Amino acid sequence: MLKNLSLPFYLKLACVLICILLLGYLAILGYTILAPFLIGFLCAVLLLPLSSFFERKLRMPRSLASLLSSVALLLALVALFTLLGAQITSLANDWPAFKAQLLSSISELQLWISDTFHVDNKEQMAYINEAASKSLSTGTTIVSKTILSISSVLFLLLFSFLYSFFILLHRRLIVRFLVSLFNDNYAPVVLDVVKQIQYIIKRYIIGLIIQMTIVTILACAAYSIIGVKYSFLLGLITGIFNIIPYIGIFSSLLLTILITFATSTASHVLFVIIAVIAIHLVDSNYIMPKIVGSKVQINTLIALIGLVLGEMLWGITGMLLALPVIAVMKVVFDRVPSLNPWGMLLGDEEHESVLPIRKKKRKDDSVRL
Repeated sequence: MLKNLSLPFYLKLACVLICILLLGYLAILGYTILAPFLIGFLCAVLLLPLSSFFERKLRMPRSLASLLSSVALLLALVALFTLLGAQITSLANDWPAFKAQLLSSISELQLWISDTFHVDNKEQMAYINEAASKSLSTGTTIVSKTILSISSVLFLLLFSFLYSFFILLHRRLIVRFLVSLFNDNYAPVVLDVVKQIQYIIKRYIIGLIIQMTIVTILACAAYSIIGVKYSFLLGLITGIFNIIPYIGIFSSLLLTILITFATSTASHVLFVIIAVIAIHLVDSNYIMPKIVGSKVQINTLIALIGLVLGEMLWGITGMLLALPVIAVMKVVFDRVPSLNPWGMLLGDEEHESVLPIRKKKRKDDSVRL
């Protein structure tokens, strides 16, 4: 009787919407656990070939191989942040000159506003002083929030490191658990899903790293040719921010314009805007489709919705994790017949599935555990 039960469309739609709302609510409540776990899972998938190399080629025990792989990633991140911190320190050392140039630029801007819009300088200064007094009144709150944010980032990185280590250590147990959840007839499908998720996440993260490196090199070269001060720092910021699709490039553009405006001339600001737009066009039309887009075919509408929802749920962390999570969902939807329409909705209609089911196994397709 229950097998032949067919619910009306509006009841199915209501059930889907209720499930989505509950999942979103649980995601907000479980941010402290889920966010570092997802980051650790992505890092574990990325580090899986390195851990397997330590185990098979160097004959290391799994615990030591997992630990060394996680430490290697941690050292790479520390080196990146150390390099970025050194550049920021250089900027801080030039803060007096930066401040003087900024004040001079503000004075020129005041004169331009006065001549163009006939707004008296006293009125402008009164408005600025009022805004400054309001900012100072909330200074303590801003400082406390900044300290809390830094501690939250350190907490996130620490638990992400621990999760990646333990996922690498117990990966076979996790796969056996997933297989045991379903009937024996579905074991090949579950293993296929695990294989595809492993492949897509690894290639997607590697593609993002390559994309970040290329954009950083292009930005550094462009800023150096223009003659922008702190070209390496701004190029590094442009490459790192570019990881966040659609929004990151504009955030880095605003920061680059601010620093260039305070340390250089207006013509340099114009050249910087042109350079960033050109880099973005090259990235969106060639680098992203060829390097990253070829790994995960998600249509732009779903990607944008995922970014907005990720920011609403988990802020910047949610925006970084949105596309990998959608990619994993698409793999699952494509392998479950009843969920195929959802996989079709997430995919790009101009491309076929990233990894269609093949009759012949290749060496790279095996689940490496």
